[in-house]
Amino acid sequence: MKTKFCNGETDPSPLGLLLGCSSAAGQPPSPLAHADPEGKDPVAAGRGATTPPAALLLPPPAPEAEPPLDPRTRRKAYLWCKEFLPGAWRGLREEQLRINPIRGGLSNMLFQCSLPDAVPTLADEPRKVLLRLYGAILQMRSCNKGESVQSQKENDLQSRKLSTEELSLPDISAEIAEKMARFHGMKMPFNKEPKWLFGTMEKYLNQVLRIKFTRESQTRKLNKLLAYNLPQEMKNLRDMLEATPSPVVFCHNDCQEGNVLLLEGREDSENQKLMLIDFEYSSYNYRGFDIGNHFCEWMYDYTYEKYPFFKATALKYPSKKQQLHFISSYLSAFHHGFENLSNEEKSKLEEEVLIEVNRFALASHFFWGLWSIIQAKISSIEFGYLEYAQSRFDAYFDQKRKLKV
Repeated sequence: MKTKFCNGETDPSPLGLLLGCSSAAGQPPSPLAHADPEGKDPVAAGRGATTPPAALLLPPPAPEAEPPLDPRTRRKAYLWCKEFLPGAWRGLREEQLRINPIRGGLSNMLFQCSLPDAVPTLADEPRKVLLRLYGAILQMRSCNKGESVQSQKENDLQSRKLSTEELSLPDISAEIAEKMARFHGMKMPFNKEPKWLFGTMEKYLNQVLRIKFTRESQTRKLNKLLAYNLPQEMKNLRDMLEATPSPVVFCHNDCQEGNVLLLEGREDSENQKLMLIDFEYSSYNYRGFDIGNHFCEWMYDYTYEKYPFFKATALKYPSKKQQLHFISSYLSAFHHGFENLSNEEKSKLEEEVLIEVNRFALASHFFWGLWSIIQAKISSIEFGYLEYAQSRFDAYFDQKRKLKV
C-alpha cells in the first residue's frame, strides 16, 4: 500500500534510516541488528519468538572503500543520528561522526555510522549503526526496483501478502495482535520520545499548505480539503490525544495487509503463520496509533483495478466485538499477568484500550490524508491520491462524530 506505491519524497521514521546496530560493550545487539549488504529491507523473521534468529545477530558488514561523501549527505546522516539515537550521539559534533559507505543497494544507499573511539557511551546506546538514505535524499530511488526487491524477497520466503478481507478472520486478527504486541515489547536504541506522529504531521501540513496544482480539477479537490481548516483541526486532535493515556512503545506504524505475510505451508496452523515486514515508518510512538491505524486499514482495498485504484468500505471498520477480540489477544501477549486478572479487571482494561485505540484512529486518518495530498503533487504513480485523501478525511470526521469528541 502506502510504502509501496510512493515514489516521491517522504520522511520515513528512524528505523527506515537506522537499520541496525552494533551494540555497546557488554550489550546484546538489537533484534534488527543485521542489514543486508545489498541494501535490501530487513525482514522481521520470527517476530513471535523471544530470541531473534542467529542471522539477525550479525554485526554490520565491514564498509568498503568509496569516494568521499558530499557535504549534504554527511550533514543529513549526522542530523538523523543525533536526533534519533540516545546517549553519546545526542552531544556528538558533526566533525566527530565517522561515516563510511557500504557498497551496493538497488534503491537506496547504506552507510556505517559510528562514534569515535575517544567518545565513551553513556548507557547502552550502540557505537555503530547502519544508516539507509533513501532516494528522496540521494535522488536515486526507483519504485519499480523497490517493488522487485520486495517481490523477490517474498518469493524467497515462500509467502504471500494478506488480502484486506483476511484481516477480519479471527485467527489472523489474533495473531496480528500477538505479533504487534511482541513488536511493541522490543527495546530499540532510538530516542524514545514520541515525537514522530505529530512531528511528521506538522511537517506534512506545512507542505500541504504550500502546494499549488496547475490542473483545475486538482485545485478544486485540494480546496475542498483545505476548507476543513486543517491547522485548527490538527490542534484539536493533538489536544485530545495528549489527554488520552497511551503507552509509548516501539510501533510499526503501517500494519496493513500488504505488510503482513502469510507463510506458505503454515496456512492451516493455529498460530505462527504470519510475519510482519516493511519497517520504514517504525518508531517510538503511541500504542493507540499502531492499533487504531491497523483497524482503519480494514476499510481499504488497494487491489481495485479501476481509478482511483482503491476501494473504501466504511462498514468494514471492525465492530466492537472484533476490536475486543484483537485487544484481548494483544493484552494477553503484551500485558504481563493479564491472564491472571479477574474477568472484571480484564473487561475494564479492554474497555480502556478500546477508547484509546478509537481516538488514535483519528490520527491515522489525518496522517495518511495529509500524506496523500503530498503524494498527489510529487508522485508519478497512477493512483487517486486526492481521492484517497478525501476518503481518509471523510472517515476522520465520521469517526469523530461517532466518538462525540
